[in-house]
Amino acid sequence: MHIIVRLFSEITIKSAPVRKRFIKQLRNNLRDLLRPVDPSIRVTRDWEKLDVMAEGDDPQLIQKINQVLATTPGIAHFSLVHQYPLGDQHDVFEKTMVHWKEALTEKTFCVRVKRTGSHDFSSTDLERYVGGGLNQHTEAAGVRLKNPDVTVQLEVKDDQLYVVEARRQGLGGFPIGTQDSVLSLISGGFDSTVSSYLTIKRGLRTHYCFFNLGGREHELGVKEVAFYLWNKFGASHKVRFVTVPFEEVVGEILKNVKNSHMGVVLKRMMLRAAEQVAEQMDIQALVTGESVAQVSSQTLTNLSVIDKVTDTLVLRPLITMDKNDIIDISRKIGTEEFAAAMPEYCGVISKKPTTGAKMADVLEQEANFDFSVLERAVEERRLQTIDQIMADTEQSSVDVEILAELPEAAIVVDIRHPDEVDQSPLKMKDGQEVVCIPFYSLSSKAASLKEGGPYYLYCDKGIMSRLHASHLADDGYQVGVYRP
Repeated sequence: MHIIVRLFSEITIKSAPVRKRFIKQLRNNLRDLLRPVDPSIRVTRDWEKLDVMAEGDDPQLIQKINQVLATTPGIAHFSLVHQYPLGDQHDVFEKTMVHWKEALTEKTFCVRVKRTGSHDFSSTDLERYVGGGLNQHTEAAGVRLKNPDVTVQLEVKDDQLYVVEARRQGLGGFPIGTQDSVLSLISGGFDSTVSSYLTIKRGLRTHYCFFNLGGREHELGVKEVAFYLWNKFGASHKVRFVTVPFEEVVGEILKNVKNSHMGVVLKRMMLRAAEQVAEQMDIQALVTGESVAQVSSQTLTNLSVIDKVTDTLVLRPLITMDKNDIIDISRKIGTEEFAAAMPEYCGVISKKPTTGAKMADVLEQEANFDFSVLERAVEERRLQTIDQIMADTEQSSVDVEILAELPEAAIVVDIRHPDEVDQSPLKMKDGQEVVCIPFYSLSSKAASLKEGGPYYLYCDKGIMSRLHASHLADDGYQVGVYRP
């Protein structure tokens, strides 16, 4: 199996030393990500592409590799290819026929050839010969040069032929590790998850900072979405998740800040705290999900007042995006459903919030604030590496049973994202039932598990299943973990 990986276009226009560094980083990232898939997978690089190679043509292995390549920043597109020594035009047709005959049935098609080197035929000559042969010897609906149903792609490089069987779009962006680190202020909703995704895609190593305004459910939900984003798009590099307890800060604002200025002051307090966290983590920029005029605190006037509280660079990837565009991206990356279901809590809701806060008024309100409360919140912050987020289960007072082999008539609750379930359905023995409840819906659908049991929660890495099983066990549910 051979997959050719093409670089994101902005990488190809970098200077030679920068381009070389970016390609090397992307190769290293793919090696780290593909090693758990199959240690024998090889990733090599040259000036214009990377080659991913493995023994055999196992469809499941190809699918797993495709999943990694489609979600790794720095890749424009990638193609599954079959490499042969170059023969004459008829030999090229016969080799192409082997891989494309079935796919062309009742479809219009065209042949496109990319050729490098000296040959006794032109690219157009080869396109016509192979296209004519496929049209005569397959059940295709005919040749169509403009907007065909299928495009058959061939590459000829010197004395080698590459028959492209399938081409898939990559994520684009820059490889993680080529840019600096940022600290994303994440609440788990549409905006903060999409802004975090966009910084990951741009090659920024994205750490997470969550301000807990009250409630275990909200914290759990935010940790889930942060883990999902890291695991799907940024797992080549370890990142950290910081929880800052902000309940007392909210209480102080409610007591001592005028109602109309609560939202602006809260955002300023968050930036103050985030600045300290970022400085201690040696991070130079913060990321927020704010968009101009989406809510009252996000007018240009209010954003200007909020920004003046910190000297740290604040990045706002969504600043000019419409809400519908943000939700579309959320849907594309797989976070829409649990962002919509996020059990958010906010005790600071102004009845008539100001849209034009003046600095003098804000400073006057903050003069009544006890800043020792904010300092205490920063000191009591909790820092975890994102892949060790499982440590939360230590708070559970109930031991959770973890089984590799299940009893007969066991009921497994598959809590993976629906995309993961579709790509790799869980196979069970006869008599064992599988119920699919995505982890972001467990809080609302857990009541259906109240009767009977035990139920065994399952996810690929065992992290989400153990985390949820622990909390459900605390609440009296008969649950365990299935970890084959």
